[in-house]
Amino acid sequence: MDQSNRYADLSLREEDLIRGGKHILVAYKMRPKAGHGYLAAAAHFAAESSTGTNVEVSTTDEFTKGVDALVYLIDEVGEEMRIAYPLDLFDRNLIDGRMMIVSFLTLAIGNNQGMGDIEYAKMYDFWVPPRALQLFDGPSKDISDLWRVLGRPLKDGGYIAGTIIKPKLGLRPEPFAQAAYEFWLGGDFIKNDEPQGNQVFAPMKQVMPLVRDAMKRAMDRTGEAKIFSANITADDHSEMLARGEYILETFGPDADKVAFLVDGYVGGPGMVTTARRWFPNQYLHYHRAGHGAVTSPQSKRGYTAYVLAKMSRLQGASGIHVGTMGYGKMEGEKDDRAIAYIIERDSYTGPAYHQEWLGMRPTTPIISGGMNALRLPGFFENLGHGNVINTAGGGSYGHIDSPADGARSLRQAYECWKAKADPIEWAREHREFARAFDSFPGDADKLYPGWRDKLAGVHR
Repeated sequence: MDQSNRYADLSLREEDLIRGGKHILVAYKMRPKAGHGYLAAAAHFAAESSTGTNVEVSTTDEFTKGVDALVYLIDEVGEEMRIAYPLDLFDRNLIDGRMMIVSFLTLAIGNNQGMGDIEYAKMYDFWVPPRALQLFDGPSKDISDLWRVLGRPLKDGGYIAGTIIKPKLGLRPEPFAQAAYEFWLGGDFIKNDEPQGNQVFAPMKQVMPLVRDAMKRAMDRTGEAKIFSANITADDHSEMLARGEYILETFGPDADKVAFLVDGYVGGPGMVTTARRWFPNQYLHYHRAGHGAVTSPQSKRGYTAYVLAKMSRLQGASGIHVGTMGYGKMEGEKDDRAIAYIIERDSYTGPAYHQEWLGMRPTTPIISGGMNALRLPGFFENLGHGNVINTAGGGSYGHIDSPADGARSLRQAYECWKAKADPIEWAREHREFARAFDSFPGDADKLYPGWRDKLAGVHR
């Protein structure tokens, strides 16, 4: 059944829809299956995303038609489809009337992802009007709160050198805490990796007191504050809250130095929002493990990593992993910096829409996955700044001398970029950075050809 007469209106102008502020606009890359017209398939997609079905029903009235999702732009050659979703379509909280990402996803990439006339459809951008921005929580904490803890300026406080305890699984409580202590002697921030929680060989109630002790000893020795991001991910929200409350009790007067990590993709929006609302005083660390199942360029369905990051800011994530933009081990390209810009800036033009955030707190880009000191100068140059958290696991624990020296090499890499110095010359005056060349010779050969001769005998 061709529903384009109801669920498409190509006379609608995008600028008018934005000026009106009564719709969330969504841009997709869509291809219909062979034998189906583009407009008819697009209209069917919009119908399935809102009020429609495959037959005429007697319960439809004029009000129902007023909340139809409408296709307002198509480009068959460019596989472009854009849909306007009326704000009234979206489910609202019973307790406070606020909006929820669950409802947005239910409509925008719900049943339409399995329709028989659609080859694929992938959301690559969306626009949120001011009224909807008012109805999402947004972050309660941002990177400036971490800079405050670390004694940094609250504006442009700079790079936060972090790590992930390695190996990601398999350490018993004492070795785990010792690994944390060794890194904290040189670095700022440690996160649980996403599988770490309450394994039988490393019970949380044994691990956390030891980590708290390691943090205190490291702070006493270095005279610097330290931050720990603890994984509270769980299937059950009561379990997640129990983990969070136990951790805060354990860290006691240093609870302000604790962030909470939530596996936001596999755990879902409900888990992120629960953490955001129950623990508003903690930095909310959104880990996106599993997201590649839908965001990868190989996937033609779901949504992009850009969309995931944008949604995380609406939900209230203080920071989210954004990849390494081609500088680490994960897939990505230099242009992925747009994923960082949309969450950290108050105004940004994305692949389809210009978004004004109207003062909503920023979400910090968290850089993780195969990074080390040698890769960082190029990464910072590409991004244009260093106001990020970098969790370099192998880049710290793989340093030839110690995890602390690995952390120091990361900090020195940031200072090298800030000074606009030549990395080889910088290495002559900075031992830990120089030793990173010996620690990661494959990267050194690729990034700094001839380094062996230029640094022969330096800091050996």
